[in-house]
Amino acid sequence: MYAVLVLFGVVIIVCVLSNRFTEKLGVPSLLAFLALGMCFGEDGLFQIPYNDYHTSEIICSVSLIFIMFYGGFGTNFKEARSVAVPSTLLSTAGVILTAGLTGLFAHFVLGLPWAESMLIGSVISSTDAASVFSILRSKKLNLKYHTASMLEMESGSNDPISYMLTLLWIGVMQGSDLSVPMLLLQQITIGIVAGLILGKLAIWVLNRCNFYIAQGNTIFLFAVAVLSYALPSILGGNGYLGAYLCGILMGNAYLPKKRELVLFFDALTGVAQMMIFFLLGLLVTPSQLPTVFLPALLIMVFLTLIARPVAVGAVLAGFRATKGQIGLVSWAGLRGAASIVFAIQAVLSGIHMQYNLFNLVFCIVLLSISLQGSLLAPMAHRLGMIDENADVRKTFNDYRDESDISFLKLSISQNHPWAFQQLQHIQMPPELLVILILREGKSIIPNGATLLLPHDLLVIAGQEFEDRENMTLYEISIDKNHKWKDQMVHNLSLPKGTLIVVVQGQSGTVIPNGNTRIQENDTLVMAKF
Repeated sequence: MYAVLVLFGVVIIVCVLSNRFTEKLGVPSLLAFLALGMCFGEDGLFQIPYNDYHTSEIICSVSLIFIMFYGGFGTNFKEARSVAVPSTLLSTAGVILTAGLTGLFAHFVLGLPWAESMLIGSVISSTDAASVFSILRSKKLNLKYHTASMLEMESGSNDPISYMLTLLWIGVMQGSDLSVPMLLLQQITIGIVAGLILGKLAIWVLNRCNFYIAQGNTIFLFAVAVLSYALPSILGGNGYLGAYLCGILMGNAYLPKKRELVLFFDALTGVAQMMIFFLLGLLVTPSQLPTVFLPALLIMVFLTLIARPVAVGAVLAGFRATKGQIGLVSWAGLRGAASIVFAIQAVLSGIHMQYNLFNLVFCIVLLSISLQGSLLAPMAHRLGMIDENADVRKTFNDYRDESDISFLKLSISQNHPWAFQQLQHIQMPPELLVILILREGKSIIPNGATLLLPHDLLVIAGQEFEDRENMTLYEISIDKNHKWKDQMVHNLSLPKGTLIVVVQGQSGTVIPNGNTRIQENDTLVMAKF
């Protein structure tokens, strides 16, 4: 147990540290997690024997729940509204067409049986949300025509269709008596209804209940994410579709303490992505990959250059999309973790196949992330799809938490220079704006003629300074033996590039000047440039 925990901690730390190097190399960070897993695996440096498909499937499936839920939660539907229809068609009809064309290729070119060919096409028919999100953000790809929103919405919502097609063809190969229309209708209907009902109920509860425990909202939302998958799955529906729709409904609604929820799920899904790709790299045996490399390469090339572009072109042609947009959306069809997880489920079903489906799909995903992922940013520039006036962050719901608007409060005392003055007569920097006045328990929306009175509390909006790469904040506590105790700020010998920005003491929090005296038990917030 201890060895497993040590491995778990070391892997996460290495994955986090590797981000800096992968960004410099221009490759997706998820590729590094795969490589790290292979390094620890049976044929790697550490030679850890691991072939537990069942445990891997459970871990990866649970991780996908949160990735799917947060994929919806983080999608800004207001930004995506204009491309909602083409995105939905790409994630449904586009996936089906991609799966069908790939299946035809596998049957006629590779000579595989019909059912096996269609299963391969179904497993790899969806695009990977984690890879697409990661590249769009890390490369700051501000794309024209709301293409970023289209890619995010499509990649976040197309796994359910791929999953349904995979279950369908597994059933066919097992000889199950299936009604295809009824299966698809049941999966889609139950998934949609359960996801939307749970989302509505969760929004209602979060806006009306106080849980009286620390981080109660976060714990509650964690449980909702699990239920949004489990409940429709038990009822015979598509759990991933339920999780995605529940997430997109909640992410676009008002929720108290939403910033805490975003930060928690951002970290949770980050760990989930790391663990999925590491575990899949650990599970694969590289020495077995040469036997499937050639068919995997052929399928990947056909999928990238023919199947995906045909499907995208067929869907977007009716929306008068430009050639550049069709080309970029086609190239952005990265395969990822979901495809490998679906392949594991097929392997566990016990069906007989000519190729080891896990190894085959693993190679396809590895090639896709390596080539398509690394070249996505250059391709966007080459196709003329970069919009200098756009901001890719706006396509995510946590953009409001990354914006540069900050709020501060200011109390007007009896002797304050602003007391008994109208706002229009106050000399204030143009970047600051008084947006609200709290007076005797009442809220006042001010204008230029508003008279400020003693005991007013002003809420002021301004631009927040954010430059974490060039500035670090830290705290210093002043005890009775500290050399700065009872010293004036202008008498302190501060290190070069250091500034005292806030003093927190018994008298409250103040922005210091040269005449501010540092006292015992003060806490100094320091900025280092």
